[in-house]
Amino acid sequence: MPARATDARRAAVLGSPIAHSLSPVLHRAAYDALGLTGWSYDRFEVDEAGLPGFLAGLGPEWAGLSLTMPLKRAVIPLLDEVSETAAAVDAVNTVVFTEDGRRLGDNTDIPGMAAALREHGIGQVGSAAILGAGATASSALAALARICTGEVVVYVRSADRAAEMRRWGERLDVEVRTADWSAAREALDFPLVIATTPAGATDGLAAAVPERPATLFDVLYEPWPTLLAARWSMACGAVVGGLDLLVHQAVLQVERMTGRAPAPLDVMRRAGEKALAER
Repeated sequence: MPARATDARRAAVLGSPIAHSLSPVLHRAAYDALGLTGWSYDRFEVDEAGLPGFLAGLGPEWAGLSLTMPLKRAVIPLLDEVSETAAAVDAVNTVVFTEDGRRLGDNTDIPGMAAALREHGIGQVGSAAILGAGATASSALAALARICTGEVVVYVRSADRAAEMRRWGERLDVEVRTADWSAAREALDFPLVIATTPAGATDGLAAAVPERPATLFDVLYEPWPTLLAARWSMACGAVVGGLDLLVHQAVLQVERMTGRAPAPLDVMRRAGEKALAER
């Protein structure tokens, strides 16, 4: 049921660490634009050990939760239902509470990635490269399952991570080949490069950006731009940033939690840009 403006409802983002999260800025901007004056959105420092107790203490006023690391997998056993999208990568970043108290888990990172790419004109690619093999990389692989018609090459630092990404490929029905991080410069020649690594990890690749790069999707939003993204832009390549992903996945969260659609994408993006500029 769509939310009424005067309903006193709560939502929040959980994780550890959580102080850096932009989610409150984005969701509150959406509530203001939608006229949901009774809604609030907060952040809470919660780790895996504290998650069961936190969920148990929530009252009927709670509409939903956004989850970041390290809770995306830890929450799954605590849910009543998990969407096919979230189950595909064993990662839940969104929990919606129903009127009868059920906990529904979903993943908006995957469709959020696809939406961010579509916004930049990327609806389909013949091949792609992923830099890194962490939790975000599996979501990237799931997004590529929707738009990539050929091979995905994943550049990793360890044999264990390589094996894990190949298993994800089999599960998602994506043709995955893995390569050692030492060969990561090769990734920059692909029509789509998705960088899922921590800050600074791709700085060493910036000098290798080709003369005519295609599209880079760098999931970081702070610091921004990364050195790789800056060099990519200087070479006139297309760049999709972490704020694009954050906003698109937050739009889907707002719609699921409030029942109001469409969520105000442009308003949320401007709020995120303003918050980052003020940091």
